Amino acid sequence: MIDVKIKKITENAKLPERMTEHAAGYDLYSANKENIILEPGKMAKVPTGIAISLPINYEAQIRPRSGLAYKFQIGVLNSPGTIDADYRGEIGILMFNFGEDNFIIKPQMRIAQMVIAKHEVANFLISEELDETKRNDGGFGHSNY
Repeated sequence: MIDVKIKKITENAKLPERMTEHAAGYDLYSANKENIILEPGKMAKVPTGIAISLPINYEAQIRPRSGLAYKFQIGVLNSPGTIDADYRGEIGILMFNFGEDNFIIKPQMRIAQMVIAKHEVANFLISEELDETKRNDGGFGHSNY
């Protein structure tokens, strides 16, 4: 377990929460004061009212909620989005309506998930040769899995 500092930017902000004991993601809530109508084929940047301070070598991945995707065809653009350890601004969620009906984003609605993940810093080494694999340079659609 790691400590993550969190700041409420707006008074109606809700803290992220896991819905089950072993859930990887923390549900994020909207902090809009009034309903946002998300029309088909449109995008909205939805405020969460929170900012976080992550430890170095950690990121927060922003992902869609499966229930919103399944029931209403609502997704998160640039998914997964990344919140870097040095970002201190409000977390905004780029929601997109892939469906055919308007979708109403109500205040304090569960709108996305946030997964905290450790990552490594890479040291890229220039090389004339790379080790060979069975796939080697087979690109998109190469594997039959």
